[in-house]
Amino acid sequence: MKFPDLQDRFLRYVKIDTQSDENSESSPSTAGQWDLAHTLEHELKDMGLEDVSVSTYGYVFATLKTNRQGEIPTIALISHLDTSPDVSGSHVHPRIHESYDGRDILLSQKDQIRLRVEEHPTLKDMIGKTLITTDGNTLLGADDKAGIAEIMSAIHYLIANPDIPRPNIRILFTPDEEVGRGTDNLKIEDIGADFGYTIDGGKLGAIEDETFCADTIEIRIRGVNVHPGYAKGKLVNAVKMASEIVDSFPKDALSPETTEKREGYLHPHFLSGSVEEAVLKILVRDFEEKSLKEKETFVKRTVDEISERYPGAKVDFKVMESYRNMKTVLDLYPEVIEKAEKAVRTAGIEPVRTLIRGGTDGARLSFMGLPTPNLFTGGANFHSKYEWIALEDMEKAAEVIVHLMGLWAEAGSWRYVSGDLFHSSFSPPVMLAHD
Repeated sequence: MKFPDLQDRFLRYVKIDTQSDENSESSPSTAGQWDLAHTLEHELKDMGLEDVSVSTYGYVFATLKTNRQGEIPTIALISHLDTSPDVSGSHVHPRIHESYDGRDILLSQKDQIRLRVEEHPTLKDMIGKTLITTDGNTLLGADDKAGIAEIMSAIHYLIANPDIPRPNIRILFTPDEEVGRGTDNLKIEDIGADFGYTIDGGKLGAIEDETFCADTIEIRIRGVNVHPGYAKGKLVNAVKMASEIVDSFPKDALSPETTEKREGYLHPHFLSGSVEEAVLKILVRDFEEKSLKEKETFVKRTVDEISERYPGAKVDFKVMESYRNMKTVLDLYPEVIEKAEKAVRTAGIEPVRTLIRGGTDGARLSFMGLPTPNLFTGGANFHSKYEWIALEDMEKAAEVIVHLMGLWAEAGSWRYVSGDLFHSSFSPPVMLAHD
């Protein structure tokens, strides 16, 4: 299965600067996301899709109708427009390495930045492939412009090959996923799908059906500022209080740099302030909600104990929910994963069920009523100057999309129960409520 337009699409998309900005209150949070949204809008219209639009908040929608008869489901294919604000996405200059030889890659001669095989051993699996890297100055943007390019190329292939069965397909490209706002201004009825897939994963063959449960703790400390020359018994230093809170966390556990696999963490990721006022933000992550709450209780107890040593200070402690483990929902709809696994195998790849030490739009969408696991794009080292992707792995991702759509278009195998669509052999579960 060939996708001759895929590389060109990807290279065009990554050159549009779409970094999101968590300090912006607009949606999308940056102008570059509008640029990519309208670029995709024009391309979708040129391909002949229906209901193509860009919403007031920067969501891109489009529809490709089924070419089969009967009760055929609607499947959403989803990727996000923005790239991470952690590393510059301005003036991206991708470098193409054909027939990669398995050796270290010099990304930047000027700064002597190298992509080293010793540090990134999965490069050994890329020998002979066409590798696309950064030039050492920016991220690449495969997260998630690879997903966008793969969806667009798969749709183009389906249109060019009308004999290949397909369900009703809804395209959705979201803004600001990287700053946790990808679904903030999205209604489930706007999508109009029965099930969905985000194309936003990494390694070839990966199917991700589990995410962290995620909250953010915000601690706002109001101290008392007095001239330091006359401050004895009067001054209350908010910066010192915030520093003590962070210093009280374990040094060899419960942090991103000391955990892996199913281990959760506390991550102080923002601190700003002065003597009079300081703001500390802490990311809380765990795969189990009970363990998440235990970590939050630990932080609250620590803050209370430190506050007692600073009479006169005022402390506001707030917990903000971000998302929950989507496995809770996806386990109720096993066929969504089963079809993904079958599509991956049909493409000649062994599927790998895995978890995400993070989150996707799919986590929120699942709890909103659209069960949405995450499929691979083929990329690696996201959010860094060492990001790379293999063209052949991108082609496999697009091929998996085509096979997956064919599986959902199986005629006569679907029925509606109380307005919901289910396979004829499947007893529909009761959706879990979630606050």
